[in-house]
Amino acid sequence: MTEAPHLLWHVEHGVMLLTLNRPAARNAISPQMACLLADALAEAAADDAVRAVVLTGAGDRAFCSGGDLALTLPLMTGARAPADDWDRRLLEDPGVMARSALRDYTFDKPVISAINGACLAGGMETMLATDLRIAAEHASFGLPEVKRALIPFAGSLVRLPRQVAHCHAMELLLLGDSIGAADALRMGLVNRVVPADEVLPAAMAMAARLAANGPVALREIKRTVRDGSGLTLEQGYRLEDASKARVMATADAREGPLAFMQKRPPVFTGR
Repeated sequence: MTEAPHLLWHVEHGVMLLTLNRPAARNAISPQMACLLADALAEAAADDAVRAVVLTGAGDRAFCSGGDLALTLPLMTGARAPADDWDRRLLEDPGVMARSALRDYTFDKPVISAINGACLAGGMETMLATDLRIAAEHASFGLPEVKRALIPFAGSLVRLPRQVAHCHAMELLLLGDSIGAADALRMGLVNRVVPADEVLPAAMAMAARLAANGPVALREIKRTVRDGSGLTLEQGYRLEDASKARVMATADAREGPLAFMQKRPPVFTGR
């Protein structure tokens, strides 16, 4: 019997839906999943028809419980020898980890997390790389790596202290305890908390709204906010000026105001 792919994806109405597909393993990141996620994100980046991405997990128990402790982590520490092409690619292709974790990889299209359960370790690191986040009421969040003598290495040591207060970040990182959805909302880790059956519909509705906006404007907003982090105001303004020049030179920048004045929906082409 052929095993189901560890990642499912399809594109509809400008939105790519990515589903981490190992529900029996709480959607833990296997080498196959990491490789497929890297490929899907590269496809999304190259496809002008994709204007937004939604990332979720299969089932109702977990968004993602992190790197698979039996497969991925032993492979990366050298405790397990590579057994197949997925294992070998994960070890030999540095682009896999960069793209799958959205770390050291420029991805300028907006990404929404639809967090349908436990969001732990590498799963939370992936969530921290996304732009908008909708969580189920029963979702939980945590970075327990320190309890296993490991560290988060997919961006959290840098991203988390930039996204929440220092003391909250250090509590999550140094103690390794989990928090619930209400606390995540209070900290500003997620945008909203909804009943479990509303998580994916809410994320898809938000993605549809993103896909209806000007695609060049979306990309330039994300790029400038990301690249401006840590810069002086003057340096940030120069990035903003460059984005303004690129946006204002597009046909979409002329179409948007014209459609408003003509009281009709705009037709954006991404050019």
